[in-house]
Amino acid sequence: MKQAHGTSGAVHVLRLEPGADLRPTLQSWATNANIEAAAVVSAVGSLSAAHLRYAGRADGIVVTGDLEVCSFSGTLSKHGLHLHLSVADRDGIMVGGHLLPGCIVRTTLELVIQRIEGVRMARAKDAVTTYDELDPQQLPGER
Repeated sequence: MKQAHGTSGAVHVLRLEPGADLRPTLQSWATNANIEAAAVVSAVGSLSAAHLRYAGRADGIVVTGDLEVCSFSGTLSKHGLHLHLSVADRDGIMVGGHLLPGCIVRTTLELVIQRIEGVRMARAKDAVTTYDELDPQQLPGER
């Protein structure tokens, strides 16, 4: 197990507008805001398209239509994102998985994101999984 200890930092409240692509928008925001470590606290809104990857698959699926965001969780930093999304269509059929580029905001997406101070959420290639996995690092002077 790898771990680092952090403390609660600033809370950011964001609203993504219609047409925004969720993943690249959040990566750009995290980079521009110099986010070393943060977590999604809350998310509500809708999408017109969701691009998701299921566990054990290399490819993603695209769902389109009027999609309600039911859950959105994960970690983000300027070093990378690891986010999962669940959406329901107009009939209540739900799908969820790993967030890929191509998740397009329909009307709004309201996000609350909590910074974690004293930690860097770096990403490093894992020899077993072959993915860029979380490598939590204690920032100098923090314990």
